[in-house]
Amino acid sequence: MASKRDFLFEIGTEELPPKSLCRLRDALRDNLNGLLNQNKLDFDAIRAFATPRRLAILVSGLASAQPDSTSERKGPSVSAAFDSNGNPTKAAEGFARSCGVAVGQLDRQATGKGEWLFFREEVQGAATESLLAGMVNESLARLPIAKRMRWGTGSAEFVRPVHWSVLLYGDRPIEARILGTVSGKVTYGHRFHAPNAIILDSPDEYVGVLEARGKVIADFEVRRQSIRSQVEEIARGLGAIALVEDDLLDEVTSLVEWPVAVAGSFDARFLELPSEVLITTMQTNQKYFPLTSESGEIYPGFITVSNIESLNPASVSSGNERVIRPRFSDAEFFWTQDRKQTLENRLPALEGIVYQKKLGTLAEKSNRVVDLAEFIAGEIQADAESAVRAARLAKADLLTDMVGEFPSLQGTMGRYYALADGESAEVAQAIEEQYLPKQSGGALPKSLTGQVLSVAEKLDSLVGIFSAGLIPSGDKDPYGLRRSALGLIRILVEKKLDLDILRLIDFAVQQLPEKLRNDQLAGEVSGFVHDRLRGYCLDRGFRADEFDAVLAVHPTRPLDFEKRLQAVAGFRSLAAAESLAAANKRIQNILRKSGTGAAGEVDPACFQDQEESRLFESMIEAANAIAPMLECDDYTEALGRLSELRATVDLFFEKVMVMAEDPGLQNNRLALLSGVQSLFLRIADISRLQ
Repeated sequence: MASKRDFLFEIGTEELPPKSLCRLRDALRDNLNGLLNQNKLDFDAIRAFATPRRLAILVSGLASAQPDSTSERKGPSVSAAFDSNGNPTKAAEGFARSCGVAVGQLDRQATGKGEWLFFREEVQGAATESLLAGMVNESLARLPIAKRMRWGTGSAEFVRPVHWSVLLYGDRPIEARILGTVSGKVTYGHRFHAPNAIILDSPDEYVGVLEARGKVIADFEVRRQSIRSQVEEIARGLGAIALVEDDLLDEVTSLVEWPVAVAGSFDARFLELPSEVLITTMQTNQKYFPLTSESGEIYPGFITVSNIESLNPASVSSGNERVIRPRFSDAEFFWTQDRKQTLENRLPALEGIVYQKKLGTLAEKSNRVVDLAEFIAGEIQADAESAVRAARLAKADLLTDMVGEFPSLQGTMGRYYALADGESAEVAQAIEEQYLPKQSGGALPKSLTGQVLSVAEKLDSLVGIFSAGLIPSGDKDPYGLRRSALGLIRILVEKKLDLDILRLIDFAVQQLPEKLRNDQLAGEVSGFVHDRLRGYCLDRGFRADEFDAVLAVHPTRPLDFEKRLQAVAGFRSLAAAESLAAANKRIQNILRKSGTGAAGEVDPACFQDQEESRLFESMIEAANAIAPMLECDDYTEALGRLSELRATVDLFFEKVMVMAEDPGLQNNRLALLSGVQSLFLRIADISRLQ
């Protein structure tokens, strides 16, 4: 049995892109993990490390060699390998020669197609040390790097220049060429605190030695938690609460190797600015963690995370305060200047901004959204006047200096400026909510007018961009249409807006310039939305066959689709579900083979068996019972009632020959089965349940 040792691999680089760091770390780990398994090298565990200046992998308990194996090659058949006198043919001699043995050393093996020559040999597993460099280089080559760079005079390429590499198996360094470096057992610590070489004696000391002697916390999650703890502790000491958003925390963690949190403050006069402006400036531009009071108001301070342990923390704090002051002053100037002109007065300027070359200007897009918002409001009895007003002003804040400086504040600044202009709170809130949800699982618009505007905005974008031929493909979705479609579905379903998606799409198509309309457009957009609906439903725990069962009856209202799906999911847990699903599948097959979908009216006078009469009476009773349930979309109750047909349906199939020789009798029984099937199809095609 092969012995086991730990293996460490590390590359030291120039500062890596912070937003790609975790992706590179995880991909490197997954690549190496796959190659170890592919090479049949047993190991106990694999860990990945990442800092701004290094990527590393630690494999614990890695076997010292591949397991021995038996190699087997199939040669020619015995009949082709020997002539009538039993002498080897050229085929046999050639096969033996390729295997490096004499013909007499080959084995024979009987197969289903006769007897064949085989060559077998025991292959000793390769030593792990001989494979590691190749696997490491292949793992690096497979990393998801959009654009690689070269440095110096070498030919190596990576996302950033590489300065050192470590390959250490047990206490043995492995010398190899890794991205232009010669690997060994020497690493380096923090750029300023510990710039000198650090010799590693074994892989398992990597984390401890780097932290103790190198002032580097190699584990991303440990470093991340250290930052969070430091920031929250300082905030508590100030009597404040730190806003620690995950995305910013990840980015800051990717920027430092030895995090030291430091508090700073700013002039209280800046608190007159909208809180979103202050927060965005601190988070986006400076990578600071903003602070709030217990009541949620912005606190005149922040916490930054330094990458050095300064002998004079006050100087670090004052330096960051000097940097933030002019940024806040600029925002203060924008806030003052922007309010000198109303959103209404900015509208003509939208005519000079191209939204998309085929779809025209932002003014033209706004006009389409206005018409859509009015139509949608009418469909659900919302306040059409507020919806139209919000849609008309929706894009005006894009022309303000504040949004020009901070694009992420689009909509938010529209709300502030609308209120400053005297617009209603409903209109102002809707202007901000038009962009919701901003990400998967994000908050949805709360106001009904905001929901109407958000749906209108997303519909116009979907239909318009599809008409321009810019349909998302693969990872490319520059206009965020997948996000728009999913957001549209979530609003309709979760906010219970009972709207017909096909009707909305058709209306949106009609708002486009005539040259962009075509007969396939509505269907393409509808299919795209339904694909997102499928993903949305499956992500929430519904099964694919449940979704297909509902899709088969083509509901066009997402909210209605959701109700049917809930009913089908509940139905499958009933005792009668399996039997009725099988019966419906049988009915479907019988009707298809008979060449008739609905075989006309049922004539009770033609019944010959009491099971026919019982099924007919049960069908009529069930139809009458579920009619009021379907009128109020109570599909769960309706399917529950239909489940009571199980015994009658089972007895019918047991006692009655559907495909009778008498054509009239046969058609009547087919019509009866078609009637039973149609009851279920008013809700879903349960024959699709597995």
